[in-house]
Amino acid sequence: MLKYDLALFIVYFTLLLALTPALGRFMAQVYGGERHVLTSVLGPVERLIYRACRIDVDAEQSWGRYATSMLVFNAAGLVLLYALLRLQQFLPLNPMHFSPMSPDLAFNTAVSFVTNTNWQSYGGESTLSYLSQMVGLTVQNFVSAATGMAIAIALVRGFARRSAASIGNFFVDTVRSTLYILLPLALIGALLLAWQGVPQNFDHYVEAHTLEGAQQTLAQGPAASQIAIKQLGTNGGGFFNANSAHPYENPTPLSNFLECLFILLVPAALVYTFGCMVRDRRQGWALWAAMAILFVGGLAICYWSELTGNPLLSAVGVDPGSGNMEGKEVRFGVGASSLWATATTDASNGSVNAMHDSFTPLGGLVPLFNMMLGELIYGGVGAGLYGMLLYVIIAVFIAGLMVGRTPEYLGKKIEAREVLLCMLALLVTPLGMILFPALGAVLPVSTSSIQDAGPHGLSELLYAYTSATANNGSAFAGFNANTPYQNAMLGIAMFLGRFVIIIPMLAVAGSMAAKKILPVTSGTFPTHGPLFVVLLVAVIFIVGGLTFFPALALGPIAEHLAMLAGQSY
Repeated sequence: MLKYDLALFIVYFTLLLALTPALGRFMAQVYGGERHVLTSVLGPVERLIYRACRIDVDAEQSWGRYATSMLVFNAAGLVLLYALLRLQQFLPLNPMHFSPMSPDLAFNTAVSFVTNTNWQSYGGESTLSYLSQMVGLTVQNFVSAATGMAIAIALVRGFARRSAASIGNFFVDTVRSTLYILLPLALIGALLLAWQGVPQNFDHYVEAHTLEGAQQTLAQGPAASQIAIKQLGTNGGGFFNANSAHPYENPTPLSNFLECLFILLVPAALVYTFGCMVRDRRQGWALWAAMAILFVGGLAICYWSELTGNPLLSAVGVDPGSGNMEGKEVRFGVGASSLWATATTDASNGSVNAMHDSFTPLGGLVPLFNMMLGELIYGGVGAGLYGMLLYVIIAVFIAGLMVGRTPEYLGKKIEAREVLLCMLALLVTPLGMILFPALGAVLPVSTSSIQDAGPHGLSELLYAYTSATANNGSAFAGFNANTPYQNAMLGIAMFLGRFVIIIPMLAVAGSMAAKKILPVTSGTFPTHGPLFVVLLVAVIFIVGGLTFFPALALGPIAEHLAMLAGQSY
């Protein structure tokens, strides 16, 4: 088992590394408006979209107009999705005659999918019509991912341009992200998943009779198309309630591997795109290396903890065998489950193929800590890149203070305005991840949602709001989030975690674009070598550790120490 798992990790990481340059170079061509392999096929479609929507492809926007366009576009999507969820009983493609969502649940779901969070307080196959799944959720899986990619590219342009007043056009970037990148990849992904046995139909649910004589309802539907984009767009919202642990969503070990690869494919390639667009690919590889160090470290801790299992079982004579298999699919095992948990929380992807609530305390700490860092270890599509660049600015500023020089990155000075904007973005995460759980731990309307006592119960609450604020969407599984209070508060946390970070980063893009590029001198601190990679990783750990260590100490760390002392929760 150990050899198989190690081989799985090596193949996965090798493929991710190999695919990064090819896709990253293609995306740089797309966003640069260059001719590429899909231009002759989809170019006419792009021009038709611009004419129909009256988009001037040559009209660039300042960061303020770019931000306004993004907010208006997403607000319209929020209203339309909310209306669809509330009115689905009157609309077609509802063969099971599902009733509308309640107002609080519809609000939570609409905010969740518009913010690329895909937190689900409902069971998809028992709540949503085919129309709601396709026109509502799947559409948002595309456009919310495209929004994140557009923001990242706007920030990259801020570093790449000199003395510019604009950072691109939000609508053009969104169209190109969807048409040339997400749609082709999702089509290929859907075909691969359908080949592996994932349903793609409009059939009525099937009634089956088990060997025991019981009746079982087997849900059908257009699942493969939604699952492909939910992984490629780092969305994560499942067609079925059990998400990627469901045999229809994830039927084979090969489908599990492919879906896990889909999750980090675009985020990893975007880092290479960054290097191409700033005309220094070494800068992109430096960020990729920092992300890889954090990824491998988190995977190693999670896998070791899950493979070791619970020592309390050994104490009573139970052979831990292949590790902690509670809450895991036998067909995936500890290795594939640990890889999935690490990859999905490195990205803003809420899909799960094992229940994190059943992980060991340290195994559950890894996904929690990944999200607390802002999911910048490759991260969500776009969100991971602009989240990492936020930390880059802080790291460069600290390096400048250490050597007594004005900090620079890619030839541009990092000044007080950029640092203040980055700190404003950083302060949003503790608001949602610490303050909201603190309120939830004392208010009776919230404490009733917590299933377990002690530090594990705190971890459930902490995980829920961390997942919402980080726009991840995964859950600890022991937390009842479908209450009016939790639906409202989690929705607010998702909104803050998405847009209150995006706005400062767009302001940084505008500020950097207006600056001149300074020539490299002997005193310029290099930001493409191992020293900077180590500094960047250290800054990420220090900022994340100092902010969230007290909460982690009261939750998973306390539970781990209690487990070693012979107590479980």
